[in-house]
Amino acid sequence: MERTVEVVFAELPETLEAMKRLPQASLSTPFDTAALTVAALAVYPKNKEESLAMLAFLKGPAGVSTYEKQFIRDRFMDKDYVPRSYFKGAVPGNDYTPDVPAVIEVSENPYSYQDPGYAKLYLQSGGADSPRAVQLRQAKDGKWYLWEQFLLADIRKPESQNPWM
Repeated sequence: MERTVEVVFAELPETLEAMKRLPQASLSTPFDTAALTVAALAVYPKNKEESLAMLAFLKGPAGVSTYEKQFIRDRFMDKDYVPRSYFKGAVPGNDYTPDVPAVIEVSENPYSYQDPGYAKLYLQSGGADSPRAVQLRQAKDGKWYLWEQFLLADIRKPESQNPWM
């Protein structure tokens, strides 16, 4: 079974409280949690603490480890555009400016649910050739929480930062 779900945000949340008001914040599907992960990471360049609070909400009982905080900090050095690249319409040619409303496409493949209680879903960056994974875990409460994300790998620079374009 393979499907792609479009998760639409009329407005992107800038705070944890704004995120909690979104219908996706019920974390009832792994697709919603994966899309909210991108929204939380997109806040990081403007407000690190709020972004980490949003990620902690998405990680649920696991929380955000010191290692994860350092990893995220390191990945954002001079690359604040990476999370924006997962929104529909965001490509190097428009400096990763997403369409409005903001849409994130989240896909599953035949191997997405190999391990009971886990889902591995994929998001396509407008600056990468292959999709990137997000692993989610379902807790006893039935909600899908962020387990691990592989979204911050390097992608093509925006054309405004590329001296050859």
